[in-house]
Amino acid sequence: MELPALPDDAVELGAPVADWRGAIELAGSVLSRIGAARPGYADAMIRMVEDRGPYIVIAPGLALAHARSGQDVKADGLAVVTLAEPVAFGHPHNDPVRVVLALAAASPERHLPMLAAVANAFNARGAVERIAEATTPDEVRAALAISRAE
Repeated sequence: MELPALPDDAVELGAPVADWRGAIELAGSVLSRIGAARPGYADAMIRMVEDRGPYIVIAPGLALAHARSGQDVKADGLAVVTLAEPVAFGHPHNDPVRVVLALAAASPERHLPMLAAVANAFNARGAVERIAEATTPDEVRAALAISRAE
């Protein structure tokens, strides 16, 4: 499975946030902006971290925010947020986070394959750093090797 396309509106660069909740709220608002999720999806992503801990911090500097498919997900979608200042999520090894990817899967059957596609996108050495330092959505897409299709 390939990652969903990443239109310019799905990328937020150099965002100022106060903490990890603000980072996830912003990523959720980006998913809403592109029509992949309703505003309540951000709350569901935050609850996942509150309930299960910072397991979403999957690599140094990288958080993969997601929640179960449900009524708040309208379509498959991917959002990328880079942070002006890194924030701690409470992960013992991978904090602080500079890049937040938010993933919305339209069905439970698509959720795991989409997570796997994200993991594959980060097999390239230095991908997190390239995204964190990106100044344009094109640079983010190049680091993830995905399309712009809008």
